[in-house]
Amino acid sequence: MNNQIFHHAIRVIPSSCKGCTHCMKQCPTQAIRIRHGKAEINGELCIDCGQCMAVCPNDAIKVEQDPFNQLENYEVRVAIVPAVFFAQFPDTVTFGEILGALYAIGFTHIYLAETGVDILNVLGAEEEEVELPLISNFCPAVQRLIQIRFPLLVGNLSRLRPPAQVTAIFARSELAQLTIHPGIFYFTPCAAKIAQFKTEGSEENKLFDGIINIDTAYNIVSTYLAKHDQMRKGSLTFSMYTKQALLWSLVKGQIPSHHGRTLAVDEMHNVIEFLEILEEEEQTNLQFLELEACAEGCMGGILTVRNRFLASERLKHYSQQLPETLDEAFKDRIRSQSKAFHDNILLPPFEATMAIGLDTDRSRALYKLQKVTDILKVLPGIDCGLCGSPTCKSLAEDIARNKASLKQCVVLKLRNAQTSSSLSRIWGDQAKAEDVQKDDRE
Repeated sequence: MNNQIFHHAIRVIPSSCKGCTHCMKQCPTQAIRIRHGKAEINGELCIDCGQCMAVCPNDAIKVEQDPFNQLENYEVRVAIVPAVFFAQFPDTVTFGEILGALYAIGFTHIYLAETGVDILNVLGAEEEEVELPLISNFCPAVQRLIQIRFPLLVGNLSRLRPPAQVTAIFARSELAQLTIHPGIFYFTPCAAKIAQFKTEGSEENKLFDGIINIDTAYNIVSTYLAKHDQMRKGSLTFSMYTKQALLWSLVKGQIPSHHGRTLAVDEMHNVIEFLEILEEEEQTNLQFLELEACAEGCMGGILTVRNRFLASERLKHYSQQLPETLDEAFKDRIRSQSKAFHDNILLPPFEATMAIGLDTDRSRALYKLQKVTDILKVLPGIDCGLCGSPTCKSLAEDIARNKASLKQCVVLKLRNAQTSSSLSRIWGDQAKAEDVQKDDRE
């Protein structure tokens, strides 16, 4: 996904927002500011990880959602369902009952998203040589983070298609005899997947016809099950899958597919901390990195409904009865669709999409960088957030960009009015555009 205008799935509801700063302080990329008492999201920095929504006490942050009746536009309706969806239900609800409900509410074919893991193994798909450590591209929020904030590591991203994409290609090829245009829908546990799928020109945008939030699907299926005591159980269209495939989306789920020294890191703040270390240290002796934006991987996605630890435990328990490899009949079924993957296993090379810094002009950017340094010397440095920026450094940068005023630092004004007046003489009380432009010309 290169050079596209990135779609964002997370929205602030101004009428519900109270400017409490919870989201601003939680955002791992400092993409949120409080302006005029309301949260505002900077699209250049936002990676749609959803941590802002998770901590909002006022239900003021929402995730985009498509209507479920979009299924009606297609005669053949295919669901690509990740294992995390089945784990949302209690143990008293079987996989067969869940599948039966999905067929009853409108789907004609259902594939496990992680079947793509087994498909890649059967086809013997191999990664092209990249810089080590190889970094998984499975988590779209992490992928976006690297493209924006860690451009030197873009070349480390895996180019093998993630499992859901592989399964979508397989399903479309296998069902071609039924229809040329099946409707293929993905069940998503997070906002980052929605953003990725809806970005025009992205691989996901090309492969999928719609996306359904897991919490929405869960509510529909749960309601159906509650109304039907006796119901027919269903099965997956491709009914066999391995233990490795089922556990793929859990933390360390990808590790068995790689040799050598590997490491799994989950939760976005931990991921950022590790990537900063990785960017500085040339030698880590690691061959593979599995990085997950959410705690416990996809089980911790913001659109999931069950406790992530209980959900993880259910999949681990269920996986104990699964085989290590597919039966030959299923392997042959995969091989019969191998033409669909000819020159189609690898993604295009990833490119950095760095956010705009202090200024597009290098000389002006260096000038403003010095101004940031000067301002930081007198700001309190306590990162209280009362100014509407997450840290004192981000406030200084906002002032340099002419997007904030010194008057916003409440602590500075209360602590030392003389210092505040001295700074105001540098920047002006309101940091007016004409004053900054004049200062830049000098």
